Amino acid sequence: MGRTRHGAGVVHRVRVTTPDGTQLAVHETGPHGAPAVVLLHGWAAAATAWPEQISDELRVLAVDLRGHGESDVPSGGYDDPDVWAGDVSAVLDHVGAPAVLVGWSYGGLVITDYLRRHGTRGVAGVVLVGAITEIGRGRSGGHIGPAMRAALPDALSDDPSRAVPALLDLTVSMTADPAPGADVQRALATSLRVPPSVRAALFRRDVASADVLERVDVPALLVHGTKDAVVDPKATDYAAGLIPGAEVSWYADTGHMPFVERADQFRADLVTFVHRCAATASRIES
Repeated sequence: MGRTRHGAGVVHRVRVTTPDGTQLAVHETGPHGAPAVVLLHGWAAAATAWPEQISDELRVLAVDLRGHGESDVPSGGYDDPDVWAGDVSAVLDHVGAPAVLVGWSYGGLVITDYLRRHGTRGVAGVVLVGAITEIGRGRSGGHIGPAMRAALPDALSDDPSRAVPALLDLTVSMTADPAPGADVQRALATSLRVPPSVRAALFRRDVASADVLERVDVPALLVHGTKDAVVDPKATDYAAGLIPGAEVSWYADTGHMPFVERADQFRADLVTFVHRCAATASRIES
């Protein structure tokens, strides 16, 4: 469910300009010189989906993807891997140092878009959280669960009588255990803020990523809830079988939002992984 980032220390809200001129909203916390983490949220969500505080030790940049949250809503680019790669590149340029990319759900596909175009330039590590890495009929890296299958295609409709119930059912299904009603309503409002045209365009893609995953040459951590009804755990099995040396962490009795449902465990796992990535990068540089 959505969480505000207020009270998580000072939040710097900055605008990052992408190669096509789109302005992305980035919510930044933590010490400027600390190891950096870039958080990329899922379909029809926003940066507010992430925990309000990951760690005081990390520089955390939570991005509103184009067409979502407080970012611009351009008319196109949502089905173009090169556009998504440019968006991530612009954020990494803003960071100014190698960062760990964390992709939740559709955010995993955005990461593969970047890796396909730029490799691991500027990337210290990759974390995939309940993520897809491919999309399109029959793509193994894009396995969706029963909740997402039930929501489509109505969740893409511009008819509110179809879209609202579908998005509500999907939102309720995000967690294995029922979330507080206020959190569900905030998350639903976030989804409805994304125009139907954008929600639909994000699904008009056919992307294979096996070759991209096989070339990942930085540490990778894959996190997935065993009761995820939105993205099938098979999607993580697929990516884990291709990424060299990938570490997989299965969160028992957890749905599509491990960072909310098992917040303490997720924070600990992420902080440990980020520091390991920083140590690996230091050894390589020396």
